[in-house]
Amino acid sequence: MSNDPIQDARWSQAYGSSRREFLGQMFHGFGALALTGLMAHEARGAAAIVDPLAFKAPPLPRKAKNCIMLFMCGGVSQVDSFEYKPKLNEFHGKPIPHIPKIASGELQGRLTFPHQCVGSPFKFQQHGLSRRYVSELFPNLARHVDDLAFIHGIQVDNQNHGPATLHVATGSQFPGSPSVGSWVQYGLGSANQNLPGYVVIQDPRGAPTNGAAVWSNGYLPAAYQGTFLRPTGTPIVDLARPEGVSAAQQRQDFDALAWLNRRHLGNGPRDGELEARISAYELAFRMQTAAPELVDLAGETDETKALYGLDNPRTAGFGRQCLLARRLVERGVRHTLLLHGVQIGKDSWDDHGNVKDGMIKHSREVDLPVAGLLADLKRRGLLDETLVVWASEMGRTSFVNGSVGDKVGRDHNGHVLCMWMAGGDVKGGATAGGTDDFSLCAADEPIPIRDVHATLLSLLGLDDANLTYQYAGRVRRLTDIGGEVLRQIIA
Repeated sequence: MSNDPIQDARWSQAYGSSRREFLGQMFHGFGALALTGLMAHEARGAAAIVDPLAFKAPPLPRKAKNCIMLFMCGGVSQVDSFEYKPKLNEFHGKPIPHIPKIASGELQGRLTFPHQCVGSPFKFQQHGLSRRYVSELFPNLARHVDDLAFIHGIQVDNQNHGPATLHVATGSQFPGSPSVGSWVQYGLGSANQNLPGYVVIQDPRGAPTNGAAVWSNGYLPAAYQGTFLRPTGTPIVDLARPEGVSAAQQRQDFDALAWLNRRHLGNGPRDGELEARISAYELAFRMQTAAPELVDLAGETDETKALYGLDNPRTAGFGRQCLLARRLVERGVRHTLLLHGVQIGKDSWDDHGNVKDGMIKHSREVDLPVAGLLADLKRRGLLDETLVVWASEMGRTSFVNGSVGDKVGRDHNGHVLCMWMAGGDVKGGATAGGTDDFSLCAADEPIPIRDVHATLLSLLGLDDANLTYQYAGRVRRLTDIGGEVLRQIIA
């Protein structure tokens, strides 16, 4: 700045103030602009924190508000459970006389080699007004056939356990995609802010194939990942308050942490993982009261516990899972995934060597608990607002290569997955799809798993075409290229 008094006088005469005063006002103005920008940026950061689990009204009018998915790990044999195929017993030990033209891939290749038909060792009977054939392995579930809608001839793109499990659980046979429950929670939010919107209860004996990838959030924000509920002890890892820390102290700690996180969030672009972490801390604080109460079954009557098979060691494991699922529905948890079966072995439905003994073992563990779940939901008026889905990753073959031995098993068949749904707007007693006389493949057109996913979403009030997420330069959805809703099973 010049110290020339003549220049200062000329400036003051021309602009009404000295150059010193003018520059001082400019500096104050820049400071005010900077302060306004900082405050606005922090405000944007605070406003960006939107509860990802907030309740969202479904776009379609449907009764079902919640979903319970029962996933049988290993591949349930459809011809020993819910598909009656008398031709198999007629040709037991003989080659299949007619191979459908639509049999393709690995299945077609295996049928070109010497093979023999394998009949079911179990009797089938018709049940209910729908006259549905059900194997003798499921006497309790058979009493509910008029509430069930079956889907036959479902096709997955890969009949190896890992990819097939992911295909059914996430819509893609490749790792990294969100699970069905994550999409449901993303689309509908949660009706209970004190519990997770998506809960996973696995077999108490161990984890399924692919582990946590089965309930992963994939590329959706981290808040939509399934919350694992442990079978014993504290229901959720690290949920209990540390010893010596009061609720008031913990609340102060969380408030301070939330303030710091919000300041950090306001200093850069939106960070989905940080937002999820902020929400998770708040949810964890609320769950410290809600979660222990959820898993405390002391208030359930002896009659209810027996209904689920908790009084029998064989059924107690899955029975507890089913009873907890009902309690989660009562508390507004949006999606519950129940897993039965451990990896690939004797405790899974992967019965390559001895399908008779394997199916007897597995069915005895789940038949009574699943029937108990349906009965309990119905008598409490909850079945109308709960979609129950039975699933597995694939079906099984109705033949073996070589000769039928004393103990015969069934191999993988990705063309004949059988599923059923109940509750909500499901048309009980209805059927979609079908398979040929030997259950090799679909009798007509196969039903791709994306059609099942589209139907599941529709029954929860979601349109798969509009349930999308932008990721890696493209619009993603559970059904990928889109699915067709199976109108035959919707009332």
